[in-house]
Amino acid sequence: MVLPLTPVRLKRHAAEVFGGKEAVVCGEERFTYREFNERADRLSTALRGLGVREGDRVAYLSFNCHRLLEAYFAVPQLGAILLPLNIRLSAEELAYILNDASPKVLFFDPEFISLTEILRAKASSVAHAISLRDDKPAWAHAKFYDELVEAAEPADIDFRRIDENSVAELFYTSGTTAHPKGVMLTHRNLYLHAFYAAVRLADRDSLVHLYTVPLFHVNSWGAPHIVTLVGGRHVMIRKFDPVSVMELVARERVTRLHGVPTMLIAILNDPAFPNYDLSSLGEVMMGGAPSSTALIREIEKKLPSAKCLCGYGLTETSPVIVTSHPKARLAGEPEEVRIARQASAGYAIAGAQVRVVDANGKDVRPDAREVGEVITRSDVVMAGYWNQPEATLQSIRDDWFYTGDLATIDEEGYILIVDRAKDMILSGGENIASAEIERVLYQHPAILECAVIAVPDDKWGEVPKALVALRPQHRASETDILDHCRQHLGGFKVPKSVEFMSALPKGGTGKILKKVLREKYWQGQERRVHLTYATPVRSSRTATMALR
Repeated sequence: MVLPLTPVRLKRHAAEVFGGKEAVVCGEERFTYREFNERADRLSTALRGLGVREGDRVAYLSFNCHRLLEAYFAVPQLGAILLPLNIRLSAEELAYILNDASPKVLFFDPEFISLTEILRAKASSVAHAISLRDDKPAWAHAKFYDELVEAAEPADIDFRRIDENSVAELFYTSGTTAHPKGVMLTHRNLYLHAFYAAVRLADRDSLVHLYTVPLFHVNSWGAPHIVTLVGGRHVMIRKFDPVSVMELVARERVTRLHGVPTMLIAILNDPAFPNYDLSSLGEVMMGGAPSSTALIREIEKKLPSAKCLCGYGLTETSPVIVTSHPKARLAGEPEEVRIARQASAGYAIAGAQVRVVDANGKDVRPDAREVGEVITRSDVVMAGYWNQPEATLQSIRDDWFYTGDLATIDEEGYILIVDRAKDMILSGGENIASAEIERVLYQHPAILECAVIAVPDDKWGEVPKALVALRPQHRASETDILDHCRQHLGGFKVPKSVEFMSALPKGGTGKILKKVLREKYWQGQERRVHLTYATPVRSSRTATMALR
């Protein structure tokens, strides 16, 4: 018997096996898996009534909420394509995406009424603009979301008719091109990703997952499907706030917390941290930006119940392809080695083959020193970029997806992300990894958060510059920080200057926006250097997870 691999089956299984179990917590609202399944089925019927057919796109401009989570299953089971929009993008960027993807329906959170009105004027494909809650303008659909759902009968859809290789979700990633690229994730991608990740994470129905990662970002690291697969509990939070996160962890007894390092730094350093019982946390998974051994140690000290891990993936890989879970056979390693491995991106999950290759496509030495580009092939790699066949062919070559991320790999298969190719600094012919400098900076006790960027230099072409925010009640001068760097880095890697900021600019996931930081230094100039990574770049024995 052959059945299509589709995440729709995960929702149905959860309703059949865990029907009476609490599935979703969203503010004051709570739903069992039976109720969640029915709401999603009703949404499918409502969408069908709006004219949504197989292959049509349905867009959401929304914070994290149960309504968007319902769409993760309701839209694909129609054979339609879910398009979650990044709420942090400008009207111009969003208009480009809407015109590129041409969704028939746009659901919007009332906070974005003004923005949606602008987008309606720019995107002619949107036939229905529907408010997700009861606050709606005159130009919106007559019924808001819940009215549509409650008025519809549950859809009776035979999932066997779904083409597992058809597109289920469309996520736009900015990358380095002039316009965002739409990443096409298929039913098969999403179904197998849920199983591969759940096996590595050893998840059970006791899982309680808090959505600190936005649903519009990188498939929310796969959580909607992984949690549903095992019958865990989805706990929604509209947007990240350290105190709100701690309140929900304590109240709902959250067992897993995902977040970029800046989120964990904010939580651990919030004055209210000692006031909350966070002992239910069994795992903290970090991604989206460089981590450090110093942060791993701090988390283990302040959250002793939680195993702290990292991993790596991209929107194009659904996203997780490696995690830094310890291998049992390495249990006797020295403490410093254990911490370094946990801070690394990790090794490949089941179903994913990961290599690190040089500029000629040859595997680098597994010595944790020689640098190459991360490439992967897996069932979870995207079908391609929406409307961009040439970009697809550039990224997927000979059945390998080229990530554009630079890394080392050790004898156990643990990869260390050295840098994103575009963030590597080439100064006077020497490769300098900004991530390596950042890991050293994070070891300074006064630094709360930091970023290292390339800035133009008449002599060297470009040089590293550190931008830092200090912890409250801590002081440090530029000389202090540069002296600290000189103790741990070769002289050519030491930043040439330090700029102090009250806070660094961040995107919707809390990831530091280096592109924004670079803008003022490169206005009117072009980077005159070209990156090469065929020669080894020495790096410290720590790593990063970049779920981007």
